[in-house]
Amino acid sequence: MAGGSFAPAGVAKERAEQYQGKLTAYVIVACIVAAVGGSLFGYDIGISGGVTSMDGFLHKFFKTVYKQKMLAHENNYCKYDNQGLAAFTSSLYLAGLVASLVASPVTRNYGRRRSIICGGISFLVGATLNAAAANLAMLLLGRIMLGVGIGFGNQVIPLYLSEMAPTHLRGGLNMMFQLATTLGIFIANMVNYGTQKLEPWGWRLSLGLAIVPAIVMTVGGIFLPETPNSLIERGSKEEGRKLLERIRGTENVSAEFQDMLDASEFASAIKHPFRNILERRNRPQLVMAIFMPTFQILTGINSILFYAPVLFQSMGFGGNAALYSSALTGAVLVSSTLISIAIVDKLGRRVLLISGGIIMIICQVIVAIILGVKLGENQELSKGFSVLVVAVICFFVVAFGWSWGPLGWTVPSEIFPLETRSAGQSVTVAVNLLFTFIIAQSFLALLCALKFGIFLFFAGWITVMTVFVYVFLPETKGIPIEEMILMWRKHWFWKRIVPKYPEVDSSISRRPNNSTV
Repeated sequence: MAGGSFAPAGVAKERAEQYQGKLTAYVIVACIVAAVGGSLFGYDIGISGGVTSMDGFLHKFFKTVYKQKMLAHENNYCKYDNQGLAAFTSSLYLAGLVASLVASPVTRNYGRRRSIICGGISFLVGATLNAAAANLAMLLLGRIMLGVGIGFGNQVIPLYLSEMAPTHLRGGLNMMFQLATTLGIFIANMVNYGTQKLEPWGWRLSLGLAIVPAIVMTVGGIFLPETPNSLIERGSKEEGRKLLERIRGTENVSAEFQDMLDASEFASAIKHPFRNILERRNRPQLVMAIFMPTFQILTGINSILFYAPVLFQSMGFGGNAALYSSALTGAVLVSSTLISIAIVDKLGRRVLLISGGIIMIICQVIVAIILGVKLGENQELSKGFSVLVVAVICFFVVAFGWSWGPLGWTVPSEIFPLETRSAGQSVTVAVNLLFTFIIAQSFLALLCALKFGIFLFFAGWITVMTVFVYVFLPETKGIPIEEMILMWRKHWFWKRIVPKYPEVDSSISRRPNNSTV
């Protein structure tokens, strides 16, 4: 960079061994309340697929789909292929994409708590509009407001959890977001299982119950503490240190506090985080912020969870059996996420991602073979093969639940330096929601066009992402969040990209004592 100079900036010294502190009840409670925001995302994923298979909902808003569904000899793969129906599901994620970018400056300049509150209020409004929807326009407006809530929540909550957690337990605590997401999916599936019997108005109850976690997130956000990193970044250093001592359960937090000060001093000189994130020193983090969420969606998991009832009905399951099977996959996802929380800080991120990827590839191929050989366009699977498909999909969900599910959020939220952390998380969420939108909008058409080949499509992508992790992702286990920049300088590939010291533009005005650590 012209006019630049190489000088130590931000955190340039490893102090991880000097970190002290323990997991306190204060941190546990704060993380649980914050993670509730993840249940909003999960509840919507789970509720959408069930609602879009309910006759009362389809008859009111999507009569064409309803008529196709009622046909006696419809094509198994194409009976739900309708862009309007897909728009109901996917409009939320396009709104969330835009909202996540707006959330970045709010999170950085006004703190993590205010973004959490904004997300909760938006979701509350959206859930109310959806439950009371009298026409398609009102329904879609509600979806857009839900999207705003998810954009804010997904941007700030993983970041909040990473900053509050002690280094040695950061992976597990950060995964509470994914655990809440999976619980939201499971609860939504169980709600759908009950409300589908309440025709023709059961869908209103399914959509309206999203108000409950929205209220918890909003009220909880009012009482949550700010993170020490955010307080220090916004100039409240003494308050930040006192909070750090409180959440670590010790007064001996000098090493961690100094890392935060160093990071904050460098961050204060950065006025345009989105521009800064494009610089060479941030190249590996930017690559991960783009590829990790992209790959998470391209596992095909959202397609299975969005449209689980629809997917199982397309395989020939009856309506009740379809909802029951999707509820089972939701329960499996919760269980596997708990496994990941227990072992992620022992085995590390790479082991879980690679092993999960291998198992998911095998499962996708098996399902494709079964459907290709045994399921024709107007046929149903036998009971034995139906059970086998559900079992294999459950194995797929287990593998996703300990790997790309939680780690697709955890890794990007823990690797950015303070000056680009909020912007980096916004990029992660925006990319995630962009590909969620693309897959949600196109999945029913892809299912109709590719038929059983849709599973081979996703298996190919999982192969690519597994190789990517093996080659390009360093292990982040046990590395303090403010010292992540040092990790990239040791990696066999990224050390060629990242300068030994961060490159600082000479035009940036900084105090003399900030030039060294």
